[in-house]
Amino acid sequence: METATGTAQAAPPTGTPVPPGPAQDGGEPATLKVVPARHYWRWAAGVAALVVVAQFVHGLVTNPGWDWHTFSLYLTADSVLKAVWVTLQLTAYGTVLGFALGIVLAFMRLSRSAILQTVAWTYIWAFRSIPLIVQLLFWFNLAYLYKELGVGIPFGPVLWSFDTLNLVGALSAAVIGLALHQAAYAAEIVRGGIISVDGGQLEAAAALGIPRLRQLRRILLPQAMRGILPNAANEVISLFKGTSIVSVMAIGELFYQVQVIYGRNGRVVPLLMVATAWYILLTTLLSVVQYYVERHFARGAERTPPPTPLQRARTFVHKLRATAATGGFPR
Repeated sequence: METATGTAQAAPPTGTPVPPGPAQDGGEPATLKVVPARHYWRWAAGVAALVVVAQFVHGLVTNPGWDWHTFSLYLTADSVLKAVWVTLQLTAYGTVLGFALGIVLAFMRLSRSAILQTVAWTYIWAFRSIPLIVQLLFWFNLAYLYKELGVGIPFGPVLWSFDTLNLVGALSAAVIGLALHQAAYAAEIVRGGIISVDGGQLEAAAALGIPRLRQLRRILLPQAMRGILPNAANEVISLFKGTSIVSVMAIGELFYQVQVIYGRNGRVVPLLMVATAWYILLTTLLSVVQYYVERHFARGAERTPPPTPLQRARTFVHKLRATAATGGFPR
């Protein structure tokens, strides 16, 4: 048999079985038997995971070593709450000052000046190479290196000087160390977000005559924020937990205060769980803030952003109420 294009099409040999189809068996797709795939290994892994979780929860409840009475006694103690406040202050100061300096360093690295690029690169290289604990101890012992600091003419007479012994205390040294250390990482986070924006965006804005500062504020940064925010939030959370390192300077933050308490009563595990609970709680709050800030800056990329967990919960409650009113079952 020949087709319309003149190409020969071979017919099936006589006696060859033809695969059954809708035309042969006369069945409809809805009437065909559907056999669901069975993932036995996936089920087994899920059951094993549930067993491990159940054993862990059972150990938390029944093991007397956790000492939940001591945990509940110190979770909201005044000394612990004051230590939590100090931890939040260190995190806030380190974040604000660190990212403020980090933004400046990021634009210095992106500038066309070789001097500014070199200075910014050297700063980032140095502060990412030196461990944070070394930086903190250096600032804490600043008076050992410099008895006085002054303001005057470079390599000339000093017009005004002040003693450094009482200038930098333990808390000030911690803030300076955390902020300068954070700035090195913040600079790379901001720079990565900026270079992720297509250069054609700024070229088009310049062709339209939009001023440079407005290009930065209205075009570049809103798009760069989508790449900056996840890494920046991760860095803030790391800084929040990393404030525990200032305990070497005898600052009364959360971890140091917990150490002081279990040094007196010997209840190490429940006091460590107190610190753990506060770290988990505050990290969760920071993650919630991160979610909504990212959602705000994603408006330009998503016309209809997915509903938030709160919106999903409200929708589910409305469905339950509607189902209860009609006497049906929720779908």
